[in-house]
Amino acid sequence: MALTKEQIKTDYPLVTYNYRVDIDGASFSFSKVTGLDLSFETITYKESFAAGGKVGPNIMYMPGQIQPVNITLEKGFVKGKSIPVFYEWINDIQLNQIDKKDIVVHLLDETGSTIVSWKVIDAFPTKLTAPSFDASTSEVALESLELMAFRVTMEEA
Repeated sequence: MALTKEQIKTDYPLVTYNYRVDIDGASFSFSKVTGLDLSFETITYKESFAAGGKVGPNIMYMPGQIQPVNITLEKGFVKGKSIPVFYEWINDIQLNQIDKKDIVVHLLDETGSTIVSWKVIDAFPTKLTAPSFDASTSEVALESLELMAFRVTMEEA
C-alpha cells in the first residue's frame, strides 16, 4: 500500500538542505547553519545520608542555568549582502553595546512551506571570518559569521 503525502510528511525524517534563515525580518541564504543547541549547565549536589545506614554521599544532579547558544552561519561571499549586513553588524560593536537580533531558521518542505522553525533569541556577532584564498582551486569564497545568543526555541508549523 502506497503512503499518502501526509504520512510521508509525518512519518519520514526531513531533509536538511531545504531551509531559510531570517535575520531581523529579512531572508538570507546560507550554505550551512550549525549550533542550534539547547542545553543547561548541570549542578551536582552532595550530602550525607541522615538515616537508613547508607554509606557515602547522596549525589543529586539538577539542571542549572540555560547555556548561551553559539551559532555559525556559513555562506558564499556576496558583496551586496555580506558587507552591508554582516560586516556592518559586527563593526558596530562597542564595549557592551551591540544591536541584538532575533534569527529564525525555517526547515521547509518541497513546496517551500515551513515545517518547523528554530528561533534564536537576542543574537549578536562574535566573529566574522573572511573566505580562505587558494589560487589552486576554483571554489566559492565562503565566509562565516559566529553568533552568541540567549537561547533557542523550537516551533512546529
